[in-house]
Amino acid sequence: MAMSAFALKEQGNKAFKAGDFKEAEDLYSKAIQRDSANPALFTNRAFSRIKLQSWEACIDDCIKAIELQPDSMKGYYYLAQAQVALHHPNEALNSAMTAYQICLKTHDSSASNISNLILQAKKEKWEVKDRERIRRRSDLLRELEDGLMRTADVQRLQVDQRLKHLELDPTNGREEKVEITETARRKVEEVRNLFAVSDPANLARREVPDYLIDNISFAIMHDPVVTKTGNSYDRSTLLEHLKRSNTDPLTREPLIREDLRPNLALKQACAEFLEENGWAVDW
Repeated sequence: MAMSAFALKEQGNKAFKAGDFKEAEDLYSKAIQRDSANPALFTNRAFSRIKLQSWEACIDDCIKAIELQPDSMKGYYYLAQAQVALHHPNEALNSAMTAYQICLKTHDSSASNISNLILQAKKEKWEVKDRERIRRRSDLLRELEDGLMRTADVQRLQVDQRLKHLELDPTNGREEKVEITETARRKVEEVRNLFAVSDPANLARREVPDYLIDNISFAIMHDPVVTKTGNSYDRSTLLEHLKRSNTDPLTREPLIREDLRPNLALKQACAEFLEENGWAVDW
């Protein structure tokens, strides 16, 4: 007798918990064949594919889950993770922000994890912009970076050819491509750091410390307040949040405006950073 979609899903969950993500992926695929209208099956398989670093396939699953359930928090959350992994920060930021808004509405406990993902996507988006600024200032840096990335592209194509001719199994192929990408990234970073030392005023990377960022708007705080749980937010964005929900956005613990206290030390740190780094207003 054929197993039901529910039974296959339960087996997939057990395989996932045991760390056998390929088996979990296969079981969720079989469950989908029996119930292709269940968004949870697609998000479960998407999570398995995140673990397998099958980013494009993960994105396909997330899109399908969102089609079936437009307010699928997991669909947008996993989609953002895959988009970050593929270095698509603009799309990742939009997906993560959507997941965050759904999370706040449903009082889901994933707010803190999604908040960290939003910051990661926003940082990558800023780094793309800042990298172009630096590259425009140095033709030599641009040529070196492009050469390193072209070399990595050739190496990844060589791996694809070995996979095509069955000279390499898929798992080792994925691992080799990840290693090629990471090695290229490290080399590019080393080159940038060397150039930054030679011309720090123009070629150094620009970064905003995490502790200056509001976890609701994800912008630099101007009037930070601290809650009774020790979390700091910008006053205006937190008060807007409290109009919708009397809870801490990250911990989900009860919170009212009378619980807020000015964070004067952080306010001074934000002001000093903006004064010394005028570019940060556009972060």
